[in-house]
Amino acid sequence: MKHESVLTEALAARRADPSPLALFGGGGDGAALPGHDRRALLIERRNRLFELAQGRIVVLIIAFVAAFALIGVRMAAIPLQAEEEGVHDERGEVLVASRAEITDRKGRILATNILTNALYVQPRKLLEPERVARELAAIFPDLDAGRLARRFASGARFIWLKRRLSPVQQQAVLDIGDPGLQFAPREMRFYPNGAVAAHVLGGAGFGREGVRAAEIVGLAGIEKALDGLLSDPARRGAPVALSLDLGVQAEVERLLADAMALYGAKGAGAVVMEAATGEILALASLPDFDPNDRASAAKAALKARPGEGPTFNRPVQGLYELGSVFKPFVAAEALEEGIATPDTMIDTKGPLKWGRFTIRDFHDYGPRLTLTDVIVKSSNIGAARLAQKIGPERQRAFLARFGLLEPLSVELPEAEGVKPLLPERWSELSAMTIAYGHGISVTQLHLAAAYAAIANGGRKVVPTLVHRQTHSPGPRVMSAGTARAVRAMLRGVVTRGTARMADVPGWPVAGKTGTADKPKPGGGYYDGKTLATFAGFFPADDPRYVIVVSLDEPSIEAAGEARRSAGWTAAPTAGAIVERIAPLLGLWPSPEGRSPAVE
Repeated sequence: MKHESVLTEALAARRADPSPLALFGGGGDGAALPGHDRRALLIERRNRLFELAQGRIVVLIIAFVAAFALIGVRMAAIPLQAEEEGVHDERGEVLVASRAEITDRKGRILATNILTNALYVQPRKLLEPERVARELAAIFPDLDAGRLARRFASGARFIWLKRRLSPVQQQAVLDIGDPGLQFAPREMRFYPNGAVAAHVLGGAGFGREGVRAAEIVGLAGIEKALDGLLSDPARRGAPVALSLDLGVQAEVERLLADAMALYGAKGAGAVVMEAATGEILALASLPDFDPNDRASAAKAALKARPGEGPTFNRPVQGLYELGSVFKPFVAAEALEEGIATPDTMIDTKGPLKWGRFTIRDFHDYGPRLTLTDVIVKSSNIGAARLAQKIGPERQRAFLARFGLLEPLSVELPEAEGVKPLLPERWSELSAMTIAYGHGISVTQLHLAAAYAAIANGGRKVVPTLVHRQTHSPGPRVMSAGTARAVRAMLRGVVTRGTARMADVPGWPVAGKTGTADKPKPGGGYYDGKTLATFAGFFPADDPRYVIVVSLDEPSIEAAGEARRSAGWTAAPTAGAIVERIAPLLGLWPSPEGRSPAVE
């Protein structure tokens, strides 16, 4: 009974104090109990200690899991917060510090971002301001040591020195070893292909800046036109695909530069476009520039004559009288209106007098030509006669269907407000000269879009630089039959007319040459200064691509005289381009023989 009472007291104490030692009177070992009771207490003690240890381990595990989960949540939240909120400048405003890449239609990078640093100074932390000023001036030749020293002593707390540094420059600044020189991390826009597609890409620079980040903003070209899309955080950096084909673009630019050198031209432009969709595969303008250093190009443009600087986009901004490349439109309208057929005889007896004005042909083609030969031989008189029959009002309405009278909506800010130059009063004389490409000034891109309608069977296209998976057919501007007949005429221009040097074995080309005298600013035209243009499409038997090539004031010595016409300059340039890019576009060479495609 005595042992039982001791055990009972011990258990009661355990219930009052649950710690294991309470079983033994605050730390005893149960020596006062019989052997079997003592053994029972030791077993219970062991079990209690085991349970306590297990509980502590579980608590520790839970604590560790909770801690790591919290850290993980915070780490995941940081980039999301950065995407959604950006980085703030000194005023607390949000800076979108990242920008989506730009690629061509095949995913090849045209514009991307690279990490760099900006350099700023905290003058109050400078240990040796004068030495720092001297060494900075040695690293950056555009900085003056004396002026820097004065700025450092002006009491300013913060001075920006350089918006971006090369790795070599950054290391040189680090070697100065002064704590007052600080770096600010930056993402900088980088164009890995240099000047290729410069006029399309345009260029970018820094907008609002903070110490930890700076905005990248578009300055020109597609960078400016799609600025909101490229900097939209909701897109999470998804690249923007352009319609350009990098390989085609590079080859067009290379061959255009070769042509400029060969013919001594002062400038050149070219467009390659999908006939069915209006997607632009190449848009080249020379002279060009490197968008990685747009500032230098902008300075050079200020010293150049209007329309001749490196940043001027000739196919998009240049309004030119393009000459005989306009003749297919008067032929198309004559067919569409039922005024003539391809075999209708047209009066080409000249010269053609209208008031005090005289219209002549380059050669005497005799008193009459078929409509087809008016185009093949490029008769100004024949085109003017057709325009007289059509009339100015109908001619103007017909050209408007192609978009030739309004600014283009292509995704370039440089195209905004570039409206074709039209006669103040669209008279009969205006209609006659416009029929052969004088008295109206349009861009090369306008011309490419209009030729696309001939090539694709009569549907209007709107030029675009954005690659899309689907396209809806444009409104009809002429019947498929009319388009087919004009295409046959343009093939004849290449096989037996003025554009024979544009033909390419295996890839038949169709098109028209145009040699336009350049107008003087005060009126009239220069002697010996021309703009030579070829406009056409390929393959001629199944047109898929439109090509327009223009050379500004070309000339080459041949057969003992200077040749400035498009047949001697722009046409062979276009042929060389087609021969090089057709394989890049996946076109296999094939002999002629199939009929032109019919929509």
